[in-house]
Amino acid sequence: MSALDPKTHCTLITGASSGLGREYAIQLAPRVETLVLVARRGPLLEELAQELLETHPSLRVEIIACDLADSAGRNHLLNTLSRENLYPDCLLNNAGMGDYGEFRTSDWDKTEQMMRLNMEALTHLTHALLPGLIAQRGAILNLSSLASVLPIPDFAVYAASKAYVTSFSEALRLELRGHGVRVLAVCPGPIKTGFGDVAMRSSTTKLPVQEAFYVPAEKVVHDSLNALFLNQPRIYPGLKVAAVAALVGLLPFAVIRLIMSRRPRRSE
Repeated sequence: MSALDPKTHCTLITGASSGLGREYAIQLAPRVETLVLVARRGPLLEELAQELLETHPSLRVEIIACDLADSAGRNHLLNTLSRENLYPDCLLNNAGMGDYGEFRTSDWDKTEQMMRLNMEALTHLTHALLPGLIAQRGAILNLSSLASVLPIPDFAVYAASKAYVTSFSEALRLELRGHGVRVLAVCPGPIKTGFGDVAMRSSTTKLPVQEAFYVPAEKVVHDSLNALFLNQPRIYPGLKVAAVAALVGLLPFAVIRLIMSRRPRRSE
């Protein structure tokens, strides 16, 4: 059974209250029996659940509000799944955050929260849910980034955390190949979601990204779900983003280092 088969039993989406997570829920709603929506902001999850049920009355929607950057929050999620007899056969590790600015001036609490959310939470949930995913020959989609293949100044920790996600996904895919579990790393470029608002340290700061490189959230989700269905290992949604990723793969690292050293920095 594929993750996109209408008979799919249960899909869990982290970071579902906004951005890509919300869009994943919208596009998966007509194709699954049960959606488990997870995020910190309970009211936004409730609004999304109501919207989905109005359009898809036969859909079962469960919302679990918790902070995945905190181990207690993750344990609450796992205990709730067990108590409600929810056994996901598709796990979408979408929750994540960024921080834009020099590492030397970063706030450690925010940096620590980012590492816990981007890496620890993703790994913990995958480990905890893996027995059920194997039993159901399910699927895992991990939201990484184009940044995972580049050492990006002013995004040092974020890019490194996404490098972990991509590497982990590739290795896990090989481990689970014999168990029939699909693993996909989604590596988008810039997207206009709430991500940038959290990543910015100042309301006047803007990411030095050309408008032409932005990819709509709808396309990122659509293309990544198709890639999951086709059992692809990794996807860079958008032609320009895919071209950049292909070029990076061909260039010597010394050249990449030179390009990154000349990359536009913070702009006010």
